[in-house]
Amino acid sequence: MQTIRAKPAVTMTKHFYKPDELENRPLDKKFAHELLATSVLTIIGTAGLVGIHHRSRKQRHPDASLQDYVTGFRSQLPLLPSALKPQLTRLRYACQQATIAWQCAYNATSLADKGNGNSSTNFSAVHTTTMLARPVCWVSGVASMPKNIASIKDKNATTDAHDFGVVGIDADRQIVWQTTMPERVHDIVVQPDFHLQSELEHKPQSRDVVVMGRRPSEKFWVLDTQTGQVKTAIQAATNRHFYGHACYSLDSKWLYVTENDTVHLDGKIGVYDAYYDYKKIAEFDSHGIGPHELIMHPDGDTLVIANGGIKTEQASREELNLDTMRPSLVYLNRHNGTLLEQITPEHNQMSVRHLAMHDNGTVMIGIQFQGERHINVPLVLTHKRGDPNFSPLVMPNNQWQRFHQYIASVAVDSERNHLCVTTPIGGCAAIFDLTTRTLIDVVSLPDCAGAAIIAGKTGSNREKLGFIVSDGQGQLTTLCVTHLSTTALETSDNIERVLTDSQLQRMSFDNHLQAL
Repeated sequence: MQTIRAKPAVTMTKHFYKPDELENRPLDKKFAHELLATSVLTIIGTAGLVGIHHRSRKQRHPDASLQDYVTGFRSQLPLLPSALKPQLTRLRYACQQATIAWQCAYNATSLADKGNGNSSTNFSAVHTTTMLARPVCWVSGVASMPKNIASIKDKNATTDAHDFGVVGIDADRQIVWQTTMPERVHDIVVQPDFHLQSELEHKPQSRDVVVMGRRPSEKFWVLDTQTGQVKTAIQAATNRHFYGHACYSLDSKWLYVTENDTVHLDGKIGVYDAYYDYKKIAEFDSHGIGPHELIMHPDGDTLVIANGGIKTEQASREELNLDTMRPSLVYLNRHNGTLLEQITPEHNQMSVRHLAMHDNGTVMIGIQFQGERHINVPLVLTHKRGDPNFSPLVMPNNQWQRFHQYIASVAVDSERNHLCVTTPIGGCAAIFDLTTRTLIDVVSLPDCAGAAIIAGKTGSNREKLGFIVSDGQGQLTTLCVTHLSTTALETSDNIERVLTDSQLQRMSFDNHLQAL
């Protein structure tokens, strides 16, 4: 045992100079030596930390260079705010990244793949994460992206890219972190910020983001929302595969996942405990075939499930029953799986696919029609518990063909009573007024798919409220409805009804975008 002896106390006497003496005060040699020693130790310590981090990066990226640190530092200088609070926030995330770098350099034991029995997965061999020190507002899947964040801003960087990944995006639509994925991903599910969880013994240390593989997939991944680090990967049970979507309970403890019974081809809802390493503890019938998206009802007790009605062959994604498919919208008791309500659309080939929930309990429904191209059916519907049928929104002259029979994402702004839908095939995003149930406008956005509300609902940001839409060409576009009276909008065709602003990133965004 090492004995540490206390040093005797040292009494220091300070001399305070008057203002007129400051310029002529004598230089204290001892103070100068201490200042010099402190400066040298600071430089050595900083160089040591950079060396540790750089060593870890070189193991994953052989072409990494020290110039990347200079580039990253310069890129952050224009973003430094004058207010103290934002500075402290950025410092917090910088410290998080420093902690991650330290762990990568010194932890020889990798994280275990807790969803795959006793087997261990080296996540650093499968996933690579790079990060900047900024808070995250949205998370998106990416079909292709540059190898690191520095090359996103460098127009002269090579086009070498990983095929698939996930990115965190800040309020300025800049990439905060990016994490590579071994396969293409689909839905992004952010854990609710449940304040009472601090009273629970096994509460998570930070909010999770669940990344679902594209249907049909046998895995989903759990990442840290603010850093993008992969925490665990969950393997599907025997004779099950995932159908691309999930949702949390409002208390953030339970994750519900749409699954398929690969033997009988029946839809299932898997129940996973988010506070115990996402262990599967139950499953319910979805009361249909091919369940896709599911969402939680505001009552906290009801699951709302979009049964697409399509049997899918796992290896080829071939659709096996388009003539006899039976889509439906289902309400289930989330505690025991009891069927509460089931509604079917007017045409059996109107595949109920994507959902969004209004705060008042009205479900927003995006349809993907599987019938003949000349058939015109409504593609955006609503439903509220107790209603016998779906209610379609209104398109001018009933021209639903504008969306090419395919709705990719739906996002609802409950405060302003607006709905945004996207279609990559139709190459546009549309905003509806839910009060009048009519179309506000359609905006041309080639290959757009992801849609989410814009974060921040008070103060000076109010004029920027609306939706953000991502597309396969790398654009993040904000859509803000013009604040004019309904009468003015109806009587003029020359008024710009939706204001758009796009920022281009050097990557291809995938199907879904989720707000924190």
